[in-house]
Amino acid sequence: MAEGLKWKRPTLQDVIAARQVVSRYLSKTPLHRSLSLGRLLDADVYVKHENHQPVGAFKVRGGVNRLHHLTPQERRAGVVTASTGNHAQSIAYAARLFDVRAQVLMPERSNPDKVAAVRDLGGEVLFHGRDFDETRFYAEDYARDRGAVFINSANDFHLISGVGTMALEVFEDLPDPDLLIVPIGGGSSACGNAIVAKSIRPQVQVVGVQAEGAPCVYLSYKAGRIVETPEAATFAEGLATRVPFELTFGIILDLIDDIVLVSDDEIERAIVRMLRATHNLAEGAGASPLAAALKMRDQIAGKKVVLILSGGNLTVERLREILNKVELSGKEKLP
Repeated sequence: MAEGLKWKRPTLQDVIAARQVVSRYLSKTPLHRSLSLGRLLDADVYVKHENHQPVGAFKVRGGVNRLHHLTPQERRAGVVTASTGNHAQSIAYAARLFDVRAQVLMPERSNPDKVAAVRDLGGEVLFHGRDFDETRFYAEDYARDRGAVFINSANDFHLISGVGTMALEVFEDLPDPDLLIVPIGGGSSACGNAIVAKSIRPQVQVVGVQAEGAPCVYLSYKAGRIVETPEAATFAEGLATRVPFELTFGIILDLIDDIVLVSDDEIERAIVRMLRATHNLAEGAGASPLAAALKMRDQIAGKKVVLILSGGNLTVERLREILNKVELSGKEKLP
């Protein structure tokens, strides 16, 4: 990437430009009003279904826009990235579109469905590290040693611009939301949505969600500086980061109105609620906005709320465990 873009923040105009690229390769995802969730939350609730993307998650928007902007020399050199799964699929998908070699570093205990999906898309999967951040640090060195282009999963101008196109679609379908609730892992989704939302409708609130066991961005947001955590203890791969990124953290600090922490148990119950209410499967990160909305029920009552269902890549085995656990607890009953 050009040095001048390394820490540049995307604007609404950059996201609009990215839309011209992304729309060539990806269809608009639906924004559906959920009467069932609205009844549950005493609010007017809409779900943005990024689980309907061809890789099952929003990340592909950023991947397509990022690889589109590779120079001919960079395309010949190939790309390297690190991911727990959804970003990996995004880069593999885009690399296939643009005929670029993609090597993907993934943690040693990665979601097997996501690993298989990356390989099906033509990505070369290599395993290293106990978690995403350990894998990422290794992948940066791996790319540099081989003269390949390293693509960060969030800390990237073109990637954030591409991801922000989901918010353009939200505002086309729903011009006057009061609140967007967005998961935060690396922060590309939170940033892309906030840049668009605050530009189009400054009074809208954008709230991020992190897992209690992986709260690095939450802690950093509250402290006003980057705070690392020793571990990312959550089953929700898309939320499992220990170290915030400089670019996305700066945007989050300026544009996000609040960050809510949710437990893994709360995420699991939200997965079941989302499945029952919308008949859509949400992975952990994808269900976290609903988990946060349930904690914020008193604050959001009567408001027009958009939940970003960021992805649906949950294994059948994990879903079975969650269904058994939640049903046995007797806590999962929709009104």
